[in-house]
Amino acid sequence: MKTLSELTRRKFLGNVATGVMGMGLHDLIARDAFASSKPHFPPKAKRVLQIFCPGAASHMDLWEHKPMLEKMHGKPLPGEENLVSFQGKNGPLMKSPWTFKPAGKSGKMISSMMPHMAEHVDDIAFFHGMHSKTNTHGPGCIFINSGHTSEGFPSAGSWISYGLGSMTDELPTYVAIPDIRGEPPNGKANWSNGFLPARHQAIVMAAQQPIRNLKTPDSISVQEEKQTRDLLSFLNKNHASQRPAESELQARIGAYELAARMQLSAPEVSDFSKEPKHIHQLYGTDSKNSLTASYASNCLLARRLLERDVRYVSLYCASRASGVDGLLNWDAHKTLKADYERHFPIFDQPTAALLTDLKQNGLLEDTLVLWTTEFGRMPTSQQGTAGRDHNPDGFTLWMMGAGVKGGISYGATDQFGRRAEENPTTIWEFHSTVLQLMGLDFNQLSWYYNGLDRRLTDVHGHVIKQVLA
Repeated sequence: MKTLSELTRRKFLGNVATGVMGMGLHDLIARDAFASSKPHFPPKAKRVLQIFCPGAASHMDLWEHKPMLEKMHGKPLPGEENLVSFQGKNGPLMKSPWTFKPAGKSGKMISSMMPHMAEHVDDIAFFHGMHSKTNTHGPGCIFINSGHTSEGFPSAGSWISYGLGSMTDELPTYVAIPDIRGEPPNGKANWSNGFLPARHQAIVMAAQQPIRNLKTPDSISVQEEKQTRDLLSFLNKNHASQRPAESELQARIGAYELAARMQLSAPEVSDFSKEPKHIHQLYGTDSKNSLTASYASNCLLARRLLERDVRYVSLYCASRASGVDGLLNWDAHKTLKADYERHFPIFDQPTAALLTDLKQNGLLEDTLVLWTTEFGRMPTSQQGTAGRDHNPDGFTLWMMGAGVKGGISYGATDQFGRRAEENPTTIWEFHSTVLQLMGLDFNQLSWYYNGLDRRLTDVHGHVIKQVLA
């Protein structure tokens, strides 16, 4: 080993150059090590938009028309007259407070409270036979998002980040956009990386939540900033190269470097000033309802992220439960009509505008759109109320976009909406189908953890080919 006195200027510069090249090579190898970055077969979709309505949005009040519920309104649920569900005893059958109307060429019946969403039914594949393992909001949300009812497992976005890698170096691979009203039940566990390397967790962004500390202080020059970053990058990578097994260290370095790049990209993607007036009017960002305007802005942010090749975007409409049922999310235990007449306008126009915008821009050709909620609601009223209790035995999810056959309904609940009866579908089958459209085999996408090869679909899974175009 040479001492300092033996190092000439030329040798020192040569060693530095070799070291920098080595660090660059190490960074490329590390990126490949943390993501397979290759689909198993040609994908139909390149990116995913997941829209999540926390609180268990009622399938029979939004998407699945039940004429028998209207006919039997006020009578006991046959065979379950004394049913006790999540919050106690149930009352009689309760029809939807709103009429259903046929929409599109397919004539799909959906709630009259969603006139804007009605314009898209011919592009949507509805899964009406969904059922869940849990009737509790927190576990239900992370079950939909991760395929497991307990925390600590990677979310679907993290799995896709791991399986396919990033499409952009300027923005995160996976972004979660929480509602202005707060995070969903179980919070950040909904977009956690679980046991996957930490770089696959979602970055949280929202129109109402600017990213802090992005602006360089005026006292620091551009050249000084660049030189500081270059030195820090060299030191970080040298440190990381001696600890290749520490994924959290790699992730933190990657996060800092991404944060540096986002000083330019994030303000640009969040700047709506160049969006034309008709786009703001389409989404409703100028709505007098502040909650509608906020969610509309988040919808616009989602489109801007997707068109800049963010791989997976989770967009939330509503938040966790509050002391007043149905105030902050779709959990309408006592006053269904008043609660949903507050939520419908917030959801309908901005969501439909986002879908319209994606379609007009050609993004739906390679973007998969999912609508999700954690479970359904009872066809009966809760005893002594005008609301509905939790129902994990039957509910609706849907998908549209790249590779999806639109204008169809797969599965159904019984004539009252109580239980999945026709083609009952699990969340594992839903996720299997999503992975298929992304070019990933649900059996092959795995990570060895705690003695097992873990998967998004656990030990289950089946692709629903009937909804594939």
